[in-house]
Amino acid sequence: MVVPHFRGCSGAINTAPRAYHSGDHEEIEWMLTQIRTKHKGPTFAVGISLGGNALMRWAGEMGHAAAKLVHALAAVCAPVDLTASGHAIDTGFNKAVYARMFLSSMKPRAMDKLQQFPGLFDAQALRAASTLYEFDNAFTAPLHGFQNVEDYWRRASAKPVLSNVQVPALVLNARNDPFIPASCLPTQKQVSDQVTLWQPEQGGHVGFTSGRFPGDLKEMPSAVMDWMTHG
Repeated sequence: MVVPHFRGCSGAINTAPRAYHSGDHEEIEWMLTQIRTKHKGPTFAVGISLGGNALMRWAGEMGHAAAKLVHALAAVCAPVDLTASGHAIDTGFNKAVYARMFLSSMKPRAMDKLQQFPGLFDAQALRAASTLYEFDNAFTAPLHGFQNVEDYWRRASAKPVLSNVQVPALVLNARNDPFIPASCLPTQKQVSDQVTLWQPEQGGHVGFTSGRFPGDLKEMPSAVMDWMTHG
């Protein structure tokens, strides 16, 4: 089993004038190529949350060519509509708790990147950011060649390319996920016949507890792996 990390998420800052973003399918391509080169057996890829969106974006971009690198893949609680999820996180309780928590770690890492490359982005705009929208507009979008946050969220979302996926793929989203409104989840008409949608009513964001209180988190990983290996 291989557990890859995006740039800057492994505990060490990367050396390039970029970080990672939610639709970074080129990074996914590099990761899977390295894995495939070193491991000749069937490869199954699972992406969690933002990683799931990037993985599905890659599969949609690659079409039939994805089968050269993976046998099957799954995205768990992936925000495949980044615009809907971004606004959801920046609203109400989510903004007060989760957006604040995310920014408390993301902003210092962004400022570390500015120390490496002075003038890379507008430091004042980043310091003033109090929402993911403002953070992505000040940092993620310009750093990765997007015009602005709207352009980034639109072009990086996997949902528009799910109809192009040509390898077996599972897209799992709980309908009560606080970060991903149920109204934005893909329908079967919006995906290819290779994509299986699993949208249980409960599960939250990568929660899916089962059993007696306080419960455990074994059921969802087991169900995903069972789907991956048996179809």
